[in-house]
Amino acid sequence: MEEKRISKAVISRLPRYYRYLGELLEDGVERISSSDLSIKMKVTASQIRQDLNNFGGFGQQGYGYNVMYLHGEIAKILGIDRPHNLIIIGAGHLGNAIANYANFERSGFIISALFDVKPELFGKTIRGKIYDLDDLEAYLKEEEIDIAALTVPKDEARAISRRLTDAGIKAIWNFAHTDLAVTAGVVVENVHLSESLMRLSYKVKSAKEDEYDI
Repeated sequence: MEEKRISKAVISRLPRYYRYLGELLEDGVERISSSDLSIKMKVTASQIRQDLNNFGGFGQQGYGYNVMYLHGEIAKILGIDRPHNLIIIGAGHLGNAIANYANFERSGFIISALFDVKPELFGKTIRGKIYDLDDLEAYLKEEEIDIAALTVPKDEARAISRRLTDAGIKAIWNFAHTDLAVTAGVVVENVHLSESLMRLSYKVKSAKEDEYDI
């Protein structure tokens, strides 16, 4: 039987469901209707039901959703019901910021190590110990690493990504200012911070134009 293909739009909303449900758990909420969840999510109740029906539905007529159960089921769908070991290539400002963001560990992403080319950083610890980039392959041979985050300059990203994939890394979280082309079987999430700012700038400009549009 062919596996159902889930749209990117649905997948992009799953982390938001997970986050909001986590906040509800912290507030002691045990169950919630799709209507009440839609207010927090700012999508329609119908959209929520359609999204969750892709994975089995999880709700009960007249009862709504069990918050703890749904939170756990979405964790399984996202693959965060188990820990993921993560390394960071580049221990500069961005690499430091990622390593120090405690919420990653709460979601099961464990910073195992960082790698850099600056000798003065070797041996220091930012959640994970900083190693010489030359030791990357040896480290990966000894440790089970699921994800590598790239916070390196654009002109270094492709060469390092090849080293990572050759060493068996199957997932790259790429912050370098370039889209990476990788071998089959390797997944990449390209994160362009400047594009996010540009989208924000567009929204600000559009809001101002609407304000003065008579």
